[in-house]
Amino acid sequence: MARTDDDTRNETAHGAAHDVVADSAPAQARDEFTERVFAAFEDDDVTPAGGVASGALHVLRRGLATSPELRVGLKATIVFAIVAALGKLAIPILIQVILDRGVLDAGGFRAEFVLLTCLGAVVITIGVLFVSRVAYYRLVRAAEQALWGLRVRVFDHIHRLSMAEHTTTRRGVFVSRVTSDIETLARFVQWGMISWLVNGTLIIGTLVVTFVYSWQLTLITLVAYLPVPPLFRAFQRRQLQAYDEERTRIGDMIAEFSETVSGAAVIRAYGLQDRARVRLRDRIDGAYRARLRAARYFAAMFPLGDFFGAIALAAIVVASAHYGRGWGLDVGKVVAFMFLINLLLSPIGELSEILDQTQTAISGWRKVLAVLDVPIDVAEPADGVQLERGALAVEVSHIDFAYRGDAPVLHDVSVDIAAGAHVAVVGETGSGKSTFAKLLCRLADPTEGQVLIGDRDLRDVDPASRRRAIRMVPQDGFLFDATIAENVRMAEATATDDDIERAFARLGLDWWLMRLPDGLATMVGERGESLSVGERQLVALARAELGDPGLLVLDEATSAVDAETERALADALARVSRGRTTISIAHRLSTAEHADRVLVFDAGRIVEAGTHEQLVAAGGAYARLHTSWTANTRTG
Repeated sequence: MARTDDDTRNETAHGAAHDVVADSAPAQARDEFTERVFAAFEDDDVTPAGGVASGALHVLRRGLATSPELRVGLKATIVFAIVAALGKLAIPILIQVILDRGVLDAGGFRAEFVLLTCLGAVVITIGVLFVSRVAYYRLVRAAEQALWGLRVRVFDHIHRLSMAEHTTTRRGVFVSRVTSDIETLARFVQWGMISWLVNGTLIIGTLVVTFVYSWQLTLITLVAYLPVPPLFRAFQRRQLQAYDEERTRIGDMIAEFSETVSGAAVIRAYGLQDRARVRLRDRIDGAYRARLRAARYFAAMFPLGDFFGAIALAAIVVASAHYGRGWGLDVGKVVAFMFLINLLLSPIGELSEILDQTQTAISGWRKVLAVLDVPIDVAEPADGVQLERGALAVEVSHIDFAYRGDAPVLHDVSVDIAAGAHVAVVGETGSGKSTFAKLLCRLADPTEGQVLIGDRDLRDVDPASRRRAIRMVPQDGFLFDATIAENVRMAEATATDDDIERAFARLGLDWWLMRLPDGLATMVGERGESLSVGERQLVALARAELGDPGLLVLDEATSAVDAETERALADALARVSRGRTTISIAHRLSTAEHADRVLVFDAGRIVEAGTHEQLVAAGGAYARLHTSWTANTRTG
């Protein structure tokens, strides 16, 4: 077939991911400071069992290390953030200067000094506003690039996973990883990261300045805030567990919703609305309850800063009133000190929200990293060999295959198929036919044995050459929500409309194309729903013809065809098979009747092989299948 839809998107994503890292490399090399800062985050200490670090700090380090785009311009962003934090500390100091030297000075009120100092405060405030804006903008820009790059990497990784992983994992869960889970990182990398930096600098700077003013009052402040760290730590552990559970429940909800939407026709046809509604409501309720459990910890942490801040201010007022003169405190210092403590309230109060965002980000990163840690079973060769043009011979030698953790599906399968032959593969449902077809396209590798295509081990073939030479027409004829021309052009990106029309004509389908209201410009709808099942297969066959593969695998291409287009599809299948090796996975034995050779699968083994006439005469498994199929055809 023409290049599969997944293959096209996979190559695009893989190239984009490579470009992201490549574009950021020069900036990284020039910025040694940035390298040293991120060295602290590049800790690959992970748990051996799961591949993802269990500790929140390890997950955060790995998450940051997987997004190199955040490195770009980090040095300047950090400087801007620190300057903004230090600028805020200047205001309480200026207030103390105004009170002591401009208002309460022995010489009386000094209007000019107060005015100039106030103007200085205005300038500093405007400067802090400008610097904060620049720092925030720079970080948001880097964050968006990082999130874009991370989405591309996860998307690319998912498309490189073998069919075994896609078989055992619900598609909605993968969708959740690429969308919802990565989206949870947005606010953290855009606001949470810089808040940790600014507020951390502000807290440390404030404590240093208050210590200069009065070490006694600073000690009182620290004692008042003493319960905050252990309380936050206790809440943090439970909150992280709650957010992990929430991300899992949201993934289940998205998977259920996706499945319900995709199966809407079946649900309506069988009157399953109530059952589907109950299942979806259970998933939504699970996500809702998980969110409430996580929110309880945030609600408990949120008022802690204000509560202990009020205690600190009250203690400072009492201590200043009783011991102020003995500690060398005047009015200006006490007022400035209270402004500084008030300045401390804001970052400590925000700490709960920042921690909440951080916990959410860690949970999202944990899920994303879990996907990235899934091993790639099908490893592409660095310098693969090329397959020749034209019909390709197939040699399958003693292959076994099992989905991860499951019982074997194929057992010691061996077969030689000559170049240009048309082979039909038949068998009962679950006999291993489709798995055999997917191994020929290297959607997975056999657990034992090897597959040779054109005398080349399929593991050693360059992926671009493999996708050009081997094409599969799947039984569902998947189409994207685009025009017919765009769907067919996925086989060859440079093909013109004339090339596509000639591909339809070679298959004898030009009459069908002309019958469509907009011809090649006809929109097929989501998943091709605007076309019938048979018409979707016609488009898929045209895509295969345009790609001109040497090996064409038809995976039950006629298994669910409507009567109107059955004859057109049969003629198109005969035409598309000419001049190339064709392997047809068929339920309808009419395909086997016209094949050069028939392979009969049973319980993952080839139990018979020969022509249609030979196998019918042998009276074995194929003969029984043919008798049953003939009887059903006559009855129908």
